[in-house]
Amino acid sequence: MTRATKPVLTGRAVTLRPLTRLDAPAIHAGLEEPESRRLTGTHARHTLAQVEAHYARAETATNRCDYGIIAGGALIGEAVLNGIDWPNKAASFRIVIWQATGRDRGYGTEAAALLLRHGFEALGLNRVELEVYAFNPRARRVYEKLGFRLEGTRREALIWDGEAVDAHIMSLLKREYSGTPTVG
Repeated sequence: MTRATKPVLTGRAVTLRPLTRLDAPAIHAGLEEPESRRLTGTHARHTLAQVEAHYARAETATNRCDYGIIAGGALIGEAVLNGIDWPNKAASFRIVIWQATGRDRGYGTEAAALLLRHGFEALGLNRVELEVYAFNPRARRVYEKLGFRLEGTRREALIWDGEAVDAHIMSLLKREYSGTPTVG
């Protein structure tokens, strides 16, 4: 089995650094942010102790890379490659900007680009996939800008506030990956 390396990744406006159990209070607060919960389709609630335990495991996990997105010196969100399937060189991707002031500033695009570069170039991944809900067209545009392609739709995969919402499955293959796009 290969081990996921987790160096600090530095961009122009954001830095990605591995998350640890010490980040649990900030992560827990971020997980409670209402718009982030909606955009990620998160119904579950977690205690601070559960969040701390999860990130303690993630620190040493060989099949995931959990990164904090740092902008202006603050932890504003996370970007994660998880479920890394080493034999098939595949992983799932997720990202969230918890801080409302960090949205629509290009931070998510840059953070995603940094983590994708790490996944394809350093980890040797061939495929990265994600799921994005139909009520989040802003995220879908970012993913398309990064080169992701729509593979299909899980119809009515989420019930949010009583409404059924489709989940779009997107992926990016190494041969389609073109490096970091212009951010901004």
